Amino acid sequence: QLQLVESGGGLVQPGGSLRLSCTTSGLTLNDFTIGWFRQTPGKEREGVACISSRDGSAIYANSVKGRFTISRDNAKNTVSLQMDSLKPEDTAVYYCNRPLGEGKYAHDWGQGTQVTVSS
Repeated sequence: QLQLVESGGGLVQPGGSLRLSCTTSGLTLNDFTIGWFRQTPGKEREGVACISSRDGSAIYANSVKGRFTISRDNAKNTVSLQMDSLKPEDTAVYYCNRPLGEGKYAHDWGQGTQVTVSS
């Protein structure tokens, strides 16, 4: 089954920045609403940001509002998550997927990309 592929994670100090990318082949991401999610051990996966296919509008979790920015690069068929002013509590594995509503998603979850914020 088609999967979305995440990349760009790493180790960064508090206050630093990272840019995550979500891409795939065989699917034009611009045609779909795409979301970024994150999960830490022992906790449920939570939504971080989502960008609409209709008008490009974005919504963010309160915990990242003003620090994270989701965007599209149609030429590269990617959806990016720019993460600034990172905090230790942002440490998690980050995933992208197509939300279908009611807790359902279009694709199997990929491997994600690890983000670690630590001094």
